Amino acid sequence: YLKISKVALAFAIIHSKPPGKSSREYAEHLAKTVSERDFGWKWKAEVLEAEVLRLRQELLLNRICPRFCLENRKPDTSAETLLVQESINPTSYLSQLEDSGCDVSSDSAFDSLDIVSDVHQSEHNVSTSKQWLEKVPPLNLCYNSKEQSLTAPVQFLKHLFEIKKLSEGGILQANFSELENDSFTICNSVSQLLDGLTVFYKSPKIPVSNFLTEAVCVLISLITDNKLSNHVLKKCFKKLEEFKKNLIQIILRRSSVNRFQELHSISRTLVLLGRNHLLRNSLISLLLPEVRQFAEQLLQAHQVQSVYNITQYENIFPLCIILERLLQNETEESNISSSDYEGEEKLKFLKNLDQIILHLSDEFPLFSLYLWRASVLLNSAQMQ
Repeated sequence: YLKISKVALAFAIIHSKPPGKSSREYAEHLAKTVSERDFGWKWKAEVLEAEVLRLRQELLLNRICPRFCLENRKPDTSAETLLVQESINPTSYLSQLEDSGCDVSSDSAFDSLDIVSDVHQSEHNVSTSKQWLEKVPPLNLCYNSKEQSLTAPVQFLKHLFEIKKLSEGGILQANFSELENDSFTICNSVSQLLDGLTVFYKSPKIPVSNFLTEAVCVLISLITDNKLSNHVLKKCFKKLEEFKKNLIQIILRRSSVNRFQELHSISRTLVLLGRNHLLRNSLISLLLPEVRQFAEQLLQAHQVQSVYNITQYENIFPLCIILERLLQNETEESNISSSDYEGEEKLKFLKNLDQIILHLSDEFPLFSLYLWRASVLLNSAQMQ
């Protein structure tokens, strides 16, 4: 029956083709027309799904705190305002590509993230909170770029933080147990944020915009907040794991000449993710096999005197730096047991590592030094 249907369709196309077109061209034209219709319906479905998520976000915020009304607000320092400002005063991207790529002048944008958790733990006076409540914009769905696609989840999560601040200050009464009753909304909002950041990091624009810095700040604040992080990690741990794996692979595979600022920004995000104890342990378990595998490949290439990939060699250093920072944080927290992250990965990493360092130390002294420092931190954690 399927063969007969295909033959009948072929005859119908041949008989109905317009003059001047071959049967193949006409068939391709029909296929393109059908696919465009499918794309149109797909786009409409995505818009409707985004609208449903936006409404669920507003409903969830209203359930958590009924007094927190999101209508008739005047936007001020919102994510939308940041985007408008950046579109009016764009930074010249080409000027950032004139050097060799070694300049990291945009470090200050990410250095500000170091204090993000401290900022959210500090006290906010009542007048400031009330002013913010009057200025907070409504959740918005409209976006045309990968940055603007993050507007809705960033605003939603910022609203959550502000409700928490106001409730702690006694201005509002909030019931955060509602997050347990609507895991769909919180999961999809965090997933949307992580997907948007992943898209950005795959083709980043340097220097990093204020809005992307704000999005990272919101993410880090979310996973380090004592009240909200439990809800997020419980529902979104797998998505966060996927996000970390994607960032690691982006670092390893980046091959553009001017990539060092890009790698630095991704590395900063991974280090900040490590502020959460559970995410730090899983991130260490992801980094250990990557660094160990590269060390073995480099040793093999060195022993047979074969050519090694210099780009991969340069890209492994950000992972080594991240690993060292995370291990330092782990050993500094005396209340955390060294057995929290996977012991199997640690044993694999340390197995015969001294011999690998010995063979690589003359030809690759810097990489050998990073391996040795990582082994010292692992062993010191084990002795605690």
